[in-house]
Amino acid sequence: MSDDLKPRFIESLRRNNDQIREDRAKVIGEDSELIYRRRVEDIELKIKRLEREQEGLIDISPLDKNSLTFADFQPEAFVQKDMELSLTIRNLNIQFEVTKKRFEYLFGKKY
Repeated sequence: MSDDLKPRFIESLRRNNDQIREDRAKVIGEDSELIYRRRVEDIELKIKRLEREQEGLIDISPLDKNSLTFADFQPEAFVQKDMELSLTIRNLNIQFEVTKKRFEYLFGKKY
């Protein structure tokens, strides 16, 4: 069993600059790629949630199935909120496309 043991500390001290740089590059690259991918995913998730919220705005169902009165619908508030969501979604879509392309460029992987 002792034959299988390797002096890891001494091996580490013997590494040359190229090996050290390669190890550091791998660690930095992996961390950066994971964080970048998460950011792209976060933007994508925000877009989906806001689109669902926007679709929810147009659900102006009556109070119940026998009622003809709609639940406290306020046209001004609806228009304002819909416009805000539309602009936010537009900006996030731009951010998503730019960030996704940048991820692909930096890490050489398709998102």
